[in-house]
Amino acid sequence: MKTSRYVSKLPDKNGHIAWSDDENLIWKDLLERQQKVMPGRACDEYLKGMEELALPLDRVPQLEEVNAVLKEATGWQVAQVPALIPFDEFFRLLANKQFPVATFIRCRDEFDYLQEPDIFHEIVGHCPLLTNPAFAHFTHRYGQLGLAADPKQRVFLARLYWFTVEFGLVNTDNGLRIYGGGILSSPGETRRALESEECERLPLKILDAMRTPYRIDIMQPIYYILDDIDELLDIAEMDLLAKVTRSQQLGLFPAKFEAKAL
Repeated sequence: MKTSRYVSKLPDKNGHIAWSDDENLIWKDLLERQQKVMPGRACDEYLKGMEELALPLDRVPQLEEVNAVLKEATGWQVAQVPALIPFDEFFRLLANKQFPVATFIRCRDEFDYLQEPDIFHEIVGHCPLLTNPAFAHFTHRYGQLGLAADPKQRVFLARLYWFTVEFGLVNTDNGLRIYGGGILSSPGETRRALESEECERLPLKILDAMRTPYRIDIMQPIYYILDDIDELLDIAEMDLLAKVTRSQQLGLFPAKFEAKAL
């Protein structure tokens, strides 16, 4: 497993995490910046979830504050984890309706982009949509499938997750919108995903998503689009492991990016 420069903060006996003034200020600056680009770009289901969560602006939220909202909405919870966790633990948590949240926040020198998910990415990027039944059910089912899959199958499932939960777009009555948390926790990618002419936006086909290479350290060259957020309910009920097998047989598409220099 990769190592991290960050160390997650541990809660005290009451479940409370002590954040420093500097960390609370980073949260404030990140959230203020992102709130400026969300209107007209984030999907309505996400914006509704943000309203329900009512995240504090001036400090990092405590996990129990988020849990109170998620439990009432869809039965989900967030779970405190170290900066990086093994795949087995990741899938186990999702299969138990627990979304892993690493309890650290990025440093100023990685303010604009962070490869590993911090608490801002997890809470602001993903938790609003965990109040949505379709998104919550898909994420739960994904965890169950990942737990049952072997390592080679998980690689293909990871691509589906990447192009939906992390970097998905969705058609709405008001035009194309964002639901992927990897986009919605990045102001630059929030604009680029909808407005740039340098990337492709294609209808989501499960086999295509599973066969599309990606890199975590660049803005995405390709995004896949749902017809409707409720389409996630249909995807959750598909035989996704059979689609993994077919994707393995077909092989990967050519990458849309240069290989990362070693």
